[in-house]
Amino acid sequence: MLLGTVTLWAFNFTVSKYILDEGFAPLAYSSVRYACAALIFIAITLSWEGSLRVGRAQLPLMLVCTALLFANQLSFVYALKFTTATTVALLFGTLPIFTAILARGSGLEQLSVRFWTAALLSFAGVALVALGSGGSLSANLKGDALAVSGAITWAGYSVAISPLMRRYSPFRLSAVFLGAVTVPLALVGSQQLANQSFDFGALVWIGFAFAVIGPLVTTNFLWFTAIDRVGPSRASLFANLQPFLAAIIALLLLSEPITTLEVVGGLAIGGGIVLASRRAPAPEPPAE
Repeated sequence: MLLGTVTLWAFNFTVSKYILDEGFAPLAYSSVRYACAALIFIAITLSWEGSLRVGRAQLPLMLVCTALLFANQLSFVYALKFTTATTVALLFGTLPIFTAILARGSGLEQLSVRFWTAALLSFAGVALVALGSGGSLSANLKGDALAVSGAITWAGYSVAISPLMRRYSPFRLSAVFLGAVTVPLALVGSQQLANQSFDFGALVWIGFAFAVIGPLVTTNFLWFTAIDRVGPSRASLFANLQPFLAAIIALLLLSEPITTLEVVGGLAIGGGIVLASRRAPAPEPPAE
């Protein structure tokens, strides 16, 4: 499930970047995409479970999750608007580090000196990717900051939703949260929606269908089912595959260049993730 998730995410960077470059406004794209995914999840949940009801006691946590998901989508779509899919994908490689930090802050895990060393290495990689993104420096730095914001907000969402996974299915939570986020997305994107022309070619709409069914509907189910089984920190470690897959896909499909600093930064991010995921060997049993 985790391998399928990161592979779909990797393709989504390039597919969404292509759709935006073809003239789909960022907020119009996000609100229509989320509305379609929410309708799919609502239909599935009502068909299988017969209800979308959630308890009032979970309302504060659900508001936090909704705010994080809303901020994540804004960060993601505008990061792709301001910089390349390759850069955004590499910076999303910090997701496991942020997830572990937030999981530790919420009391789910204890972090070692090795982890903090890995975190510093990963953040050094973020700086190198930002410096190596090239082009118009101010615009790209804005995109870099939004990409990091996207990683932080998704990490927060993954940690915050974990307690809710013990009570509700991934389908019900996805139906509720995607539906809830669609409303503010449509409100802030109302002007873009009003001015948006939907006269796109077939390839854009094929990409849009993939962006809804694959990286949004399918991955929501896979990712949060996996989190329920192995925990957010262990699940997020698989995200180290996603930025490198996405960078390769963007290079092959969009011919986006990768600078030397970005390569070094990506390796530093990956090195930090690998270091964080290593565990000390288990002690040997005493001799009989």
